[in-house]
Amino acid sequence: MPKQVHVVAAVIVRDGRVLAAKRSTAMSLPNLWEFPGGKIEPGESPRAALVRELYEELGCTVRVGAPIVETRHEYDFATIVLATYFASIEAGEPAPVEHAEVRWCTAPELRSLDWAAADLPAVAAVASQLEAMQQ
Repeated sequence: MPKQVHVVAAVIVRDGRVLAAKRSTAMSLPNLWEFPGGKIEPGESPRAALVRELYEELGCTVRVGAPIVETRHEYDFATIVLATYFASIEAGEPAPVEHAEVRWCTAPELRSLDWAAADLPAVAAVASQLEAMQQ
């Protein structure tokens, strides 16, 4: 049975768009899109992990908001348990420190990207929410 890895990700919404991050070729699952985040360290809360990871990955400080969805996906290398939260930027402008690219996306753009499988339930939920808000 593959090892289980607990990770967190942030859905950052600004001006009706959501921040998506493209995994670099040096990362596992290269060139797939994801919501930015990362692994929870031992003894760390999911919210604290998300604040730390977004500072490391994007160079910005965030406030973590409401949870969106928790998903479990079995990849060849591990079973990923992904908790996704809404977050807002408090300081800094997101930059791709570890990723190949970051992009602000509309709901249709979110749906058109090639996402890592573990992120797909959150993508569907967030895109639907954005579409409902824009009607």
